[in-house]
Amino acid sequence: MAATEQELRQQLVATARAMGTAGINQGTSGNLSARIPCGLLITPSGVPYDAMAPGDLLAIGFDGHPLAAPEASAGDAPDQTLRPSSEWRLHADLLRCRPDVEAVLHCHSIQATALACHGRPIPPFHYMVVIAGGADIRCAPYATFGSQELSDLALEALEDRRACLLAQHGQVCLGGSLAQALRLAIEVETLAHMYLQALQLGEPPQLSLEEMGRVAERMAALHYGR
Repeated sequence: MAATEQELRQQLVATARAMGTAGINQGTSGNLSARIPCGLLITPSGVPYDAMAPGDLLAIGFDGHPLAAPEASAGDAPDQTLRPSSEWRLHADLLRCRPDVEAVLHCHSIQATALACHGRPIPPFHYMVVIAGGADIRCAPYATFGSQELSDLALEALEDRRACLLAQHGQVCLGGSLAQALRLAIEVETLAHMYLQALQLGEPPQLSLEEMGRVAERMAALHYGR
């Protein structure tokens, strides 16, 4: 059964706070969105997650314009002074272009961002890289935050993938649900940490594309990560 918009708002707030608990987000950085009819719900700009309420989330169309007043209980109406995250365009474009995606999570997790600051993708050094949808986790080239260029580059890096790094910026994860996007973001951060540790001994050996294909088939058969 599909969640009502109010339930989805509550899930978004809980997931946003879980990003901090999991250590993949700090302060007011990062942003989160979920698909709704004709658009998306997205976290507001500049509001700490521990102070954010369900009514603070913004309902916008894929063009960034506000949608009609959402469901809200008395006293929980959206604050009209709030603005959508500065990365709304990234979220809107991903949800518009990827009908398989229900949620988008962007964060500045430390280990993944450290790799992204060097423009380094995560290669097939470990079989769990497949969890992001392919044999590697690409790193999109740098573009100014909130720009159409950043959105376009992220869309390209996420082709046939569910996660990517953004150079000098952070990571983006896609999910069929908010919980799935969060789990994937935590896994990407873990893989980035493992890769950075392995690099201390030199570039680690990589698994072959054939083996990564076998891993992907095995994961699909086991419904791994769903």
